[in-house]
Amino acid sequence: MAIKTANNQSMSAITSLPSGVSAKSLILLATETASSSDTISFTSGIDSTYKEYIFKYMNIHPETDGASFTFQTDTGTNTSYNQTVTTSFFQAIHAEGDGSEEVSYNTGNDLAQSSSFQILTENISSDNDHGVSGTLHLFEPSSTTFVKHFIANPQYTSASNLCMQTFVAGYFNTTTAITRLQFKMSSGNIDAGTFKLYGVV
Repeated sequence: MAIKTANNQSMSAITSLPSGVSAKSLILLATETASSSDTISFTSGIDSTYKEYIFKYMNIHPETDGASFTFQTDTGTNTSYNQTVTTSFFQAIHAEGDGSEEVSYNTGNDLAQSSSFQILTENISSDNDHGVSGTLHLFEPSSTTFVKHFIANPQYTSASNLCMQTFVAGYFNTTTAITRLQFKMSSGNIDAGTFKLYGVV
């Protein structure tokens, strides 16, 4: 197998990729800004145009201390956000005082053929300088053959001042096209934060 090389050696100066190499691009489709918002919903832009969609959420600040940050999906023009989902949930923890280090599976935050909202983070701190940031990938939501897989990786500070990173993945058990996605807190509003939806070319 031959090694493909770029047309010059400086990354900043590269003007074209080698033959047979393609670069993925993110196409910004929508931006939503939370301001004491009960929910943040993406009701358009999720269709058959792209096989992967990425949601980026930045500095999502809860109104209520200790709330969980959650999401769900729906099909067509439905607004129930109650698709059947099965998930796994594990987390890494480190305290500000250099203690409580652990990586653990959290059975209380996974779902098994449930129509509930999936927890992405739990027990979030509502301190003024704290929030949640991360990504959620949704794969081929328009498929009418396969279930709809997702992975999410948020990072945040807990109400007990723990640095926490969660790893959430699963699938929506439907072969109907998913067209909508909604974020919300388990308690109280989303006080502030920015959400962006990208299609992956």
